[in-house]
Amino acid sequence: MLPPRILLIDDHALFRCGLRMVLAAGIADLEAAEAASLEEAMRSPMENPALVLLDIQLQGLNGLEGIALIRRKWPQALVVILSSDVAHQNVRLALERGAVAFVSKAEPADKILAVIDQLRRGLPVAPGSSMLAPAGDGDASRQLLTPRQTEVLDLMCQGLSNKVIGRRLNLSENTVRGHVQAVLAALQVSSRSEAGFAARRRGLVA
Repeated sequence: MLPPRILLIDDHALFRCGLRMVLAAGIADLEAAEAASLEEAMRSPMENPALVLLDIQLQGLNGLEGIALIRRKWPQALVVILSSDVAHQNVRLALERGAVAFVSKAEPADKILAVIDQLRRGLPVAPGSSMLAPAGDGDASRQLLTPRQTEVLDLMCQGLSNKVIGRRLNLSENTVRGHVQAVLAALQVSSRSEAGFAARRRGLVA
């Protein structure tokens, strides 16, 4: 059984926070570290991560280019691509370059945890079995939100406060607060961090 040491590399702070909460709830004694880029990951205080969850779309060096860098620094670590960009070419390149699995961010949390659990136990994972989002999931979620709520969600996922969102959209802070509550209800979450995780998992924001 691999130790529960996991490094998360994703440039969206809210998604990292939401994913970390999911992992902490599903993995006993989790030791997690976060990085917003590969450059930051290389300076991580975590010496020997057992798994690295890596997004493709990063500032600077992208995830596909960084797989070799990660494997060189941590030869024993298993690299899992966790991305909303599930183009067949990206899946193929990731696996060719040494990733052990490619998981879509659109997968439910329990599926992501199941893949991680299988890898930690040394069980085989079918690399292509978890890489496609459920058909229509993002479209169905979009229908729950008004265009204005979608704008608010996008700015929430950028980490902006209600006050700043109001300035951007020329709305009062109270109006923004109402939109935020509606978004949380539509996504069936209770916090901004969970909303960011759920929105990216469903493909509602880039």
